[in-house]
Amino acid sequence: MKFLKRFFDGIQRDARLFLFILILLEIYRALFILIMSNYMSDDTATSQIATALFAGLRLSLKTAGAVTLLSFLFVTIIGLRSRLRLLIGIVASFIFSTLFMLRFPYFRNFQSTFGFEVVQGLNDDLWSIIVTAIQEYGIIWRLFVALILTVICIAALSRLLIIKTRPLPNLDTKKKIAGFSAGLIIGIFLFGLFVRFGGSFNYANGINWENAGVTTDNFLNECILDDAQALYRARAMAKRMEAGDIYGVDPNNILAAAQIVATNHELTESNLAPFLERKADGQRIPTPKHIFIILGETFMQWPMLGKYDELLIAEGIKSLVAEDNCYYSRNFMPNGDFTSTAITGLVTGLPDVNIKVNYQPRTYDKLYITAMAPAFKELGYQVDFWYGGMPSWDSISKMSLAQGFDNFYGYPDFKAPKQTTWGTKDENLFNALLAHLPDENPTVHLIMTTTNHPPYNLDLAAEGYDINAVTEALKKIPSVDDVNQLAVELGHYWYMDEVITNFVRAAYQKYPDSIFVITGDHAVRCDPSTHPTIFEHQSVPFVLYGAGITKNIIPPDAVGDHISIVPTLIELIAPKDFAYYSIAPSLFHSDGVAFNNSTFLTSKVAGLIDSDVIELLPHVPSNELNDVNLTDERNHATNIIGAMRTVGWWLIVNGLFIGNENH
Repeated sequence: MKFLKRFFDGIQRDARLFLFILILLEIYRALFILIMSNYMSDDTATSQIATALFAGLRLSLKTAGAVTLLSFLFVTIIGLRSRLRLLIGIVASFIFSTLFMLRFPYFRNFQSTFGFEVVQGLNDDLWSIIVTAIQEYGIIWRLFVALILTVICIAALSRLLIIKTRPLPNLDTKKKIAGFSAGLIIGIFLFGLFVRFGGSFNYANGINWENAGVTTDNFLNECILDDAQALYRARAMAKRMEAGDIYGVDPNNILAAAQIVATNHELTESNLAPFLERKADGQRIPTPKHIFIILGETFMQWPMLGKYDELLIAEGIKSLVAEDNCYYSRNFMPNGDFTSTAITGLVTGLPDVNIKVNYQPRTYDKLYITAMAPAFKELGYQVDFWYGGMPSWDSISKMSLAQGFDNFYGYPDFKAPKQTTWGTKDENLFNALLAHLPDENPTVHLIMTTTNHPPYNLDLAAEGYDINAVTEALKKIPSVDDVNQLAVELGHYWYMDEVITNFVRAAYQKYPDSIFVITGDHAVRCDPSTHPTIFEHQSVPFVLYGAGITKNIIPPDAVGDHISIVPTLIELIAPKDFAYYSIAPSLFHSDGVAFNNSTFLTSKVAGLIDSDVIELLPHVPSNELNDVNLTDERNHATNIIGAMRTVGWWLIVNGLFIGNENH
């Protein structure tokens, strides 16, 4: 009876802890929706908010249950001191309060609740992330607010837990004791089941992070996930992706995937090399002295669109595009949402399958057959990497050198001063490169900038940026979240654009037999409004400039992505029948599909890979709109994406050999 009395008292106090955590999560959910309501679609009905709050409440049953389970096991069952229950509640309150405060800058950057970016960040330069969080996102004051919220939670929870519980009923026979005990056990089991499935007793009728998007508003669907569930989603997605469980990857059909990728679809080899071999059509321009591939940090494409002309922040790259010796495609995508994904895509030629290529043993064992450096070396070029940051960051230097690059230069190597925790100013990077260029040896340079990245601490006024003019122009754009902050961020974009343009003109004047590719590592992090289109949120430009380039040298607005760049350059400069290896075709032979981890692009539409969301591109001619079949566009894209991802995943995990079992 003594144990039963303690147990009965314990489950009542556990129930209070459970309700406290559940209500806390719902309050934070409602506050976030209220404060960030400008991210909601204008046509979202109030009933949708109620639907999101109710679905979130059901989903948070799981989170509250997980916290309470600790108290139930260690205090109620094992019998540890009751103070532990309060301590569990305090720790949970602090964690959820902190995550609540951090959700605001995170959502403004990625328009998503905590997601795969968190997993990516764990492999990044954690100290630089912390410094950025302090300098740019106010982590100190946010933690202070979280502490205040925690103190309020402690006061409320401590009072709640000391309220007297109902006494154990009078059980004067063993039969009554057994019956009451059995009832408790059954009740606890049913309650646990109800909580486990998110307000139901089975999976079919329950709710989880995968089916929680029950409204028509993307913002509200993200709010349904409390922060613990969002982090659980990120972890689950990472585990699935590492195991090859990502849309389109089908190791059991590697042969079929390789045949789709191959120029000869009838191949039945036991090695991927013949499927990936391509033969150049023949040299299209005079042999360039130097080739520059410039990855601009967050060089998104939307500032180049006509609707944003008044901002005047992309005038440099637009001036290059206007010249006769320049080709520009708007239908271009980055390899992913992260800088390292863009770099690994170019260095290795592999699409993003959410495996950290730069941390795979195979990457350092031998060259990937699709690697960038070998083909250029065979054509007589020295291949170098220039980076405005630290060479050790994310093992980029180590990976590039392992994959055939001749040299890697980070800002300490060219003795540039440090501007932020991430590296030096872009101007210092390009000045060092220009001074370093040899007159005798032909070179290829992959260049990664750093300035257009938080913390945004550049002295914009000293650089000549008119922040007031941009601020006024931004006020005319509907649904801008924070005009003043966005004006600062766009000032760093403007600076990067100016520096890149100045470098291209200076290098081209000094070496007029050179060519340049300008694109962005990714677009996400800086949107024109709280409701960007998929195209605005994801696309980056592809600009090809220099000797022998014309506006029509490649088909207009050819569709491509980062792993299309090297094949395109080889097709420009290589002699006829020069053999090279690539998963993606060049822009000369585009299959009409570009993609990254979440999004695809064709010549007509942009869409999300793992959902039905799809939109027409803004530059599709009006006379062609009625002829666009959205289903056909998606089907074509998913077929190509599945094949390329499967082949890329296989190369990373298994290498070239595919055996005969699939024949």
